[in-house]
Amino acid sequence: MKAAIYHYLLGWLGTSASLIGSASAVSAPQVCPPPQHQKPRSEGFKVPTTAALIIGEGTDQPAIRVVQDVLKDAGVKRITTASEDERLPDTALRVYIGGPSENSASAGALQDLGLQGPEGLDPEGYVLGIGRDSHGHAVVVLSGRDQDGTFYAGQSLRQLVVGRGGSSWLPGVEVRDWPATSVRGTIEVFYGIPWSTEDRLDQLDFYAATKQNTYIYSPKDDPYLREKWRDPYPADELAVLKQLADRAREDHVHFTYALSPGLSMCYSSDQDTQVFIDKFQSLWDIGVEAFAVPFDDIKYTSWNCAEDEAKWGTGGAAAGQAQAYFLNRVQKEFIDTHPSASRLQMVATEYKNTTDSPYRTALRQELDPRIIVFWAGPVTVAPNITAVDALQAEEVFGHDILIGDNYPVNDYVSNRLLLGAYTGREPGITEHVVGITVNPMPQAHPSKIAEFGSGAFLWNSRAYDAEATWLAALKYLAGPVWRALKVFAENNYSSVLNARESLVLTPLIEQYWRSYQTNARELSQRARALSEYFGQMASCPSQLAHGMDNKAFVAQSQPWLDKLGLYGEAGQTALKMLAAQQAGHTDKARKERQTLKGLRSQLDNITVIACPLGQCRPVHPVVAQGVMEPFLNRTVELSDRWLGLDSSSGTLI
Repeated sequence: MKAAIYHYLLGWLGTSASLIGSASAVSAPQVCPPPQHQKPRSEGFKVPTTAALIIGEGTDQPAIRVVQDVLKDAGVKRITTASEDERLPDTALRVYIGGPSENSASAGALQDLGLQGPEGLDPEGYVLGIGRDSHGHAVVVLSGRDQDGTFYAGQSLRQLVVGRGGSSWLPGVEVRDWPATSVRGTIEVFYGIPWSTEDRLDQLDFYAATKQNTYIYSPKDDPYLREKWRDPYPADELAVLKQLADRAREDHVHFTYALSPGLSMCYSSDQDTQVFIDKFQSLWDIGVEAFAVPFDDIKYTSWNCAEDEAKWGTGGAAAGQAQAYFLNRVQKEFIDTHPSASRLQMVATEYKNTTDSPYRTALRQELDPRIIVFWAGPVTVAPNITAVDALQAEEVFGHDILIGDNYPVNDYVSNRLLLGAYTGREPGITEHVVGITVNPMPQAHPSKIAEFGSGAFLWNSRAYDAEATWLAALKYLAGPVWRALKVFAENNYSSVLNARESLVLTPLIEQYWRSYQTNARELSQRARALSEYFGQMASCPSQLAHGMDNKAFVAQSQPWLDKLGLYGEAGQTALKMLAAQQAGHTDKARKERQTLKGLRSQLDNITVIACPLGQCRPVHPVVAQGVMEPFLNRTVELSDRWLGLDSSSGTLI
């Protein structure tokens, strides 16, 4: 499936292969996220049925599996493997996997293609070369600055296979690439129904495919993260966390465990500190190597033990000093004693805006400089984050900043799906932060639209095009029925980041009403265009249900899909009603009015269970916010006047 959906993705992002001409005419699609440098070469080739992988002792095993999958999807029937010091196999295609630290043979293969190696690139960077060597052999070289880079080279290779004349081809290309930030991913910290284990495993695979490297585990429903932070996990729950950590390692994702002791921690207590470190150790023992300590959503105006007040006093400065004292101990007694551990992260209690305070002064002056500080932006849900904002955050905290971006999270608007483009983040912020983790929705699969965008932004912010990447996400997720997904997403588009809603429908309705009032000659044309779009809305649920491989996306979106479909039917019915009125067909107009009444009754009966702040209740899903309801209301008002009904008497449908 991945191979198929990437072909739809590439249809938007770049040029597909020419169907005529020589092998050199095969154009290289634009990889997504766009690489820092991508240069075409003339010697593309048809993918043969046999290939040899040349690997080293240190070649990344997940990268090998990615390449094998790519070749099989491209039609290779027999894949052999040779070590870096063996005689080169006589096969139609040679694929070198691994950079200098993994595979000694890749340097010579790159040199034979006239390409420089990955030395000097940032961590996770890579060189990907496709062409023919000096002897005319078809060659692919995936050479990472490290194993992560080699793995990402494989993800780029997947996108470069193009179809031509019923066969798969690889274009000649040179890619030199590296990420703009070192932390790219998500933090599961929303209020509401938590993700399932299957959701989380699927998300990890998605991050791998989109070159994201971080998942922070902090679900609100895990009591062992907060209320029971002192308690060890039961064996069965620890086994689930191990499953996630193992998959994350396979996907080159840092599974970050976020333990929140602030509700009951005594910061000065040796016993509490040791219990906390023991908890981290229990996660380390199952393969977790990245850790965070959130102190958000707690009150720092009161202590959990008298000893803390005696040691630090009261107020924001005292809270900052206590948190710094505790975190410095965790850094020294745990992180420093585990050499392969990632940098420790903390979420500050004052996690938004850039105003200095006694609390932030204490962190700036006393917190170990190696610890990364989370920051949400100028406000909790930030419409925009600029480079100046990021620089000010860096200065006020005095530490490296990781943005915890509250998009596309919808726990404050739980009746909506937020499916718009990832926007409002200035490219220059990547110069002042180590990265961004977005806070997704309880609906894991619909969250991928925004996650796709944030991942692309964080890899290459200077080349990021929000709308183009949004379309690429739709094609990646829906393949052949991406246009139906576009109709769904554009009618669930608006958010704090972007107030635009129903990008196609809104102007169609505006044009219709202008013609209705002033230009009867144009009205038929405007009505036809609007009716056709309403038809697309009406058919969207069925198209996605039958044509989208990702059935979980459809299931998690179902109430909103149902509403969109009924809105489409209601819109078409309303247009028929008005057309009948204008033609003087009273019986027809009354019939359509009754049909519209029934459809609106069905719309009112659609509900979805939402759990904002942990309180579950049925809510009415909102689609095409501020667009469809005003349109339908206006059509009914016109019908009332035409029929001589009094709107104020309660006869409105």
